[in-house]
Amino acid sequence: MGLTKTEEFTKTQNELALLAKALGHPARIAILQFLIKTKSCVCGDIVDELPLSQSTVSQHLKELKNAGLIKGDIDGPSVCYCIDEKAWNKAKKAIGDLFETYKGGDCC
Repeated sequence: MGLTKTEEFTKTQNELALLAKALGHPARIAILQFLIKTKSCVCGDIVDELPLSQSTVSQHLKELKNAGLIKGDIDGPSVCYCIDEKAWNKAKKAIGDLFETYKGGDCC
């Protein structure tokens, strides 16, 4: 497998790519929507909400956590997840800034 050459791109471009990857699966969107709806830390309930196995949900949670969109606190044998509000607002601004750069114009 070839190198991704991420070092050839700006920090902002790499951060946006990480966000896009995290948002690029419907299960992750469903997880985020569930966490937003519950407005609190959620432990085992996420698996009950999705038609996926525990291990698959765990992988999606890992991707969302790596992108900084959620945070998890270990509470005994389980991990409770919630939206990372500071990172969420930063991501919201970064994505908004990207869309704001396009001002329209003539195109093919």
